[in-house]
Amino acid sequence: MPQGHPGTPRLLRRLNDRAALELLLSIGPLTRAELGEHTGLSKVTSGQLLARLEERGLVAISGERPGGRGPNAALYAVVPSSAYVAGLEVLPGSVTAGVADITGAVVAERRVDVGGSVDPVKAVHAAVRRVCDEAGISMSKLRALVIGTRGVVDPRTGDVRFSFDLPAWHAGVLADLRAALGSSVMIENDVNLAALAEHSSGAARGVDDFVLVWAGVGQGLGVMLGSRLHRGFTGGAGEIGWLPVPGEPLPVDVTEPQSGSFQRLVGLAAVIDLAREHGVPVAPTAAEIVHIAVTGDCAPFLDALALRLAIGVAAVTVVLDPRLVVLSGDVGRAGGAALATRVEEAVSRICPSRPRVTVTEVPGDPVLHGALTAALAQAREEVFSSTVDA
Repeated sequence: MPQGHPGTPRLLRRLNDRAALELLLSIGPLTRAELGEHTGLSKVTSGQLLARLEERGLVAISGERPGGRGPNAALYAVVPSSAYVAGLEVLPGSVTAGVADITGAVVAERRVDVGGSVDPVKAVHAAVRRVCDEAGISMSKLRALVIGTRGVVDPRTGDVRFSFDLPAWHAGVLADLRAALGSSVMIENDVNLAALAEHSSGAARGVDDFVLVWAGVGQGLGVMLGSRLHRGFTGGAGEIGWLPVPGEPLPVDVTEPQSGSFQRLVGLAAVIDLAREHGVPVAPTAAEIVHIAVTGDCAPFLDALALRLAIGVAAVTVVLDPRLVVLSGDVGRAGGAALATRVEEAVSRICPSRPRVTVTEVPGDPVLHGALTAALAQAREEVFSSTVDA
């Protein structure tokens, strides 16, 4: 007689637990019978599953569902306080931190001015401590912590290879952060996190293949293929500011981030020149200039800027052929639909493919939102997969 596979019933229970928890998060509170209908489990098995999760503090009765002739049925929901996660966006001079419970509800958010501090561990620790105090939880309750930062993150090690704006964030910083804050710390490129946020709750919901063009102080690209982030072999995928552009000089020093050809074409200096050429008042930032142009309905300026952005979008499109292009970053947000529509039309004139181009729909800080999304995925994988004793 063939031997059974030890642990198979345990694995099935674990898989069923995970499926039930995901259903409770996505659909909302369910009765035992409703959970059985969605999962195909019997009422007895559903009851055992809920009892197991309730014992571990992961679910609790949250109300009742009025029934027919019999008593009302108990509604079960995921306990929000069963775990927490933190997400951070690190910029020169400041760290913005947020805390969410396991359901994804953001319970606190705080921006901390780190002044002249260049110590990544001190800056991150201070921000996490402040936001946890505001949320009323201990830092020990955090099950995952994801940090979004400018620069290239090595996908093999998870460490920062280099960052132009944050020189203290270099190889070795991940180990230092984990030593101070725990092994759950992860670092991710900020534009990649913005793309992740767009995919989970923005303009790219339900879209498997899309790119996010980050237009702002620097230019970046987030690439999602098959609903997975594409980081490249060294983590350098998406550094679109370095894209060679005909007519623009090639960089002579790759340690100077403003010397990339596409960066020269659409960066602040270029936007200021376009504004002066088309009679748009010059402001301190490119986003402010674009906002003035949109509100003042300065079509020639917007047409010229869209054509420049379209050069980068077309270069990406002929290689990846994405279904959707999302404009984000300060300039992308300021340009809104007026700029996105013009970029789509310009791409169709210079490229055989015509992807749909739209503006970001992620509210608030997209990098912070993406960091929390990544942290939630990590925490749920850990918490929801450990409901059955080994």
